[in-house]
Amino acid sequence: MLTIASDVDALARFGRALADPIRCRILLALREAPAHPADLAEKLGVSRTRLSNHLACLRDCGIVVAVPEGRRVRYELADARLGHALDDLRGAVLAVEADRTCAEADEKDCC
Repeated sequence: MLTIASDVDALARFGRALADPIRCRILLALREAPAHPADLAEKLGVSRTRLSNHLACLRDCGIVVAVPEGRRVRYELADARLGHALDDLRGAVLAVEADRTCAEADEKDCC
């Protein structure tokens, strides 16, 4: 059974992973298929150095894993459920955005 502290830690790591648009784009790309860093850098239009820093963050968060392939490394989501979680989270955020349940959203620019 998970403790509250480990639940909070897991959510904080997921939040950290999603806190940067480039990391979000990496996760969405890896949700589609595993990829090599050079291919990801080209697909996302970022330098390999910048991509490497973001991949290190995602590895530290436990969200992606590096799989050795001879002299190359392939990155993939650490667990297939993370892809489903990204889909669910994106869908929920878009649904809430479309719903705009906050009556004062336009006045307060809060939602």
